[in-house]
Amino acid sequence: MTRITETLIRKRAEHNELEISTLEEVSLHQQDIEKIEHIDRWCRELKILYLQSNLIPTIENVSKLKKLEYLNLALNNVEKIENLEGCESLKKLDLTVNFVGELTSIESLKENYNLKELFLTGNPCTEFEGYRDYVIATLPQLKWLDGTEIDKSERIKAAQELNVIRPKILEQEKQHRKKRERQKADAERKKSAEEKPGFDGRWYTDINDGDKKEGSKKGQDFDLDAEKEFWDEKVPFTPESRKEVHDHIQETKRRDEEKTKKEEKKPRTLFAPDGRPYNVNEAGVDFTLTDDEDRNMMVLDVACFKHMDTSLLDCDVQTNYVRVLMKGKILQLCLSEDVNPDSSTAQRSQITGHLVVTMPKTKQIITANKPKKTSNKENCHDAKQTDKKQQSGPVLLEVDATAKKCVDIGNIVKDKPEKIVPPLGYSNRRDIPVPPNSDDFVDDPDVPPLL
Repeated sequence: MTRITETLIRKRAEHNELEISTLEEVSLHQQDIEKIEHIDRWCRELKILYLQSNLIPTIENVSKLKKLEYLNLALNNVEKIENLEGCESLKKLDLTVNFVGELTSIESLKENYNLKELFLTGNPCTEFEGYRDYVIATLPQLKWLDGTEIDKSERIKAAQELNVIRPKILEQEKQHRKKRERQKADAERKKSAEEKPGFDGRWYTDINDGDKKEGSKKGQDFDLDAEKEFWDEKVPFTPESRKEVHDHIQETKRRDEEKTKKEEKKPRTLFAPDGRPYNVNEAGVDFTLTDDEDRNMMVLDVACFKHMDTSLLDCDVQTNYVRVLMKGKILQLCLSEDVNPDSSTAQRSQITGHLVVTMPKTKQIITANKPKKTSNKENCHDAKQTDKKQQSGPVLLEVDATAKKCVDIGNIVKDKPEKIVPPLGYSNRRDIPVPPNSDDFVDDPDVPPLL
């Protein structure tokens, strides 16, 4: 239950610089208020008062609001129209979807001469026979009833039939009163049954200690079934059932909050006891971590949100891990090789929004330079130069360009065999004699030479 306090009203009076003595309009809707109080003493200048979607059962403590022009009490638990005689300036009264069954209580509005609009849609009294004619005849100052304008002929006809309609209204009120007494008795019996030990509102839950373990396994399914049955149960639309639904919702919220407190997340652990970094992806973003052997570096590509501001990103590179912080969410990856944090860079794409972190490895590897790609013309030129060199003789490998000395390849191997046997079919070496032909060799000119 929410009480109407000075703090609550000041909070709703921001447009009036938090002053409530001169406040002319205040909205207190959807606050779970169950009683109207203090407003007639604190806000004497009030002209518009919104109290819809609460749990107010009685209209009270507003009769001193002489300047009040509009009172909205829609979607509450009001069953009788009363205590509005002092609202001299009241022009519009909204009681949509309440529980007004005592239709004759509208006679208390006869002294409200400025009342022009009245809304009773959704109340039990609107189902009474002769409802509209009775209201029009009882309140001749009205111009609109339930959003429909009252014409002159309708007003004359209602005034003529008032003496016939009023007894019917009283009889229907009597029947409605008996119905409400039965509904209240049923609600009391249900409430007393729910207060018995072991009753959780839907089921008796007394179980032995031996059954507690088994029952805890089915606790979640039980709660879902009980919740479904509560909302599927058909009950009459009464102030008691509306209050029961409200209490059920509040109890569900309370249980959820307690459950959330019990299941609070443990602080995120980023490192193992031995200091080894864990792999963590709190943000749940896509990423790729590749080992670029050609450039001897690790490359991390993080698919950050395209429209996320760069100020919400933070990158930290250490020797054996990299960490990216995105709106407080951590992405931490353990690296397979040590990297150099001082030489690492982080860049973000202006097109895709991806964050690319390049991390050079600490261990340097010397690799041969790849040959440059040349065009077809250059390839043809190089081939011609190679042919010329082959025709002119062997190419000498120069170690020192200034000394013009060649590498002595003859003394590379110290222990040389006495006789070198060339490989099969190899006879281009000048220092190796060509073996003579066999006796049965026939030189056939039609046979092409071996290459």
